[in-house]
Amino acid sequence: MRFRHYFLGIFLLLLGSISALAQTTTVKGMAKDQQGKPIAGASVDLKDLETGRKYTFKTDNQGNFSSIGVTASKFQVTLSKDGKPIYSEQWQATPQDVNVLDLDLQKISSSTKGLTPEQVKQREEIEKKNAEIQKENAKIGNLNNMIKEAQADMAAKNYDGAVQIMQQATQNDQTHDQLFGILGDAYLQDKKYPEAIDAYNKAIQLGGNSTRANIKQMLGAYYNNLGQAYAKSGKTPEAIDSYNKAAAEDPTKAAQSYYNEGAVLTNTGKIDDANAAFDKAIAADPTRADAYYQKGVNLLQKATYDQKTGQTKAPPEASENLNKYLEMQPNGPYAQQAKDILASLGEKVSSTYKAGKKK
Repeated sequence: MRFRHYFLGIFLLLLGSISALAQTTTVKGMAKDQQGKPIAGASVDLKDLETGRKYTFKTDNQGNFSSIGVTASKFQVTLSKDGKPIYSEQWQATPQDVNVLDLDLQKISSSTKGLTPEQVKQREEIEKKNAEIQKENAKIGNLNNMIKEAQADMAAKNYDGAVQIMQQATQNDQTHDQLFGILGDAYLQDKKYPEAIDAYNKAIQLGGNSTRANIKQMLGAYYNNLGQAYAKSGKTPEAIDSYNKAAAEDPTKAAQSYYNEGAVLTNTGKIDDANAAFDKAIAADPTRADAYYQKGVNLLQKATYDQKTGQTKAPPEASENLNKYLEMQPNGPYAQQAKDILASLGEKVSSTYKAGKKK
């Protein structure tokens, strides 16, 4: 009996291309004081806001400074003279050949002329907020790259590699349910079921506080996949509870969740409960052909043997469901099995299925 999990192809924002190596650039510029004169012998410090790495330049007699091999990133720039900071700002180095960083204190000072102290304060607050937003966007961009790498690893069946990447992602950010959902997928594929259970439960906990438009669908997927992890761990009651919650969260996928529930119950020998689940799958999606087939097969266990005729008599509903499957999928994956079962019961195939056609 097969049952499926939803693969969580989730991105926080639109994904860009992934660079295998950090890109570097050349940084050059000039430092001038408030009178417009070069500042000689000053220090220009660049601190990478993402990695914490620092670069330090010294200005020459003309106030010039430059360096190659600087990582393209967002920096906190500090200009110091005689060991005392005299100016600081945030600055972005882009992956181009040369980035120019001029620290002209005369122009910087004039940009605030005519502003009241309150206006200067408001401006500083806006700049600080913008810097925080840029930092958060950089963080999200990095997480997106990690998600893309992990999903590529899962596609290549390198599940252990995907687990390692998503472990790092969830260590870097413990606020996004999507990250834990994908970590759960990686654990599930890697057959690390207890770890998958923990990851999906964390995703559900975080997702329960979300107001995103698609959060109900996401919670449905988390619960469905949690059900599979429980089923693989032999925890049937927990699996059934998870599948029912999945169907409640996302009714559009309820048929799949109930079908998975029926598969688990069938595998544990609870045929009546399994068929009740398949009935719910059919009610959620009347075109769910495989639910008819599995229900029909399960009903064979209620068959009796007639010694007088030498025939096996199954409940009429068994042949009805098998014929319904053939009617909907005459060339489906279970079509030949359904035909063979009906023949063994002495039943006629009442669908358009033709012998010899196998998928």
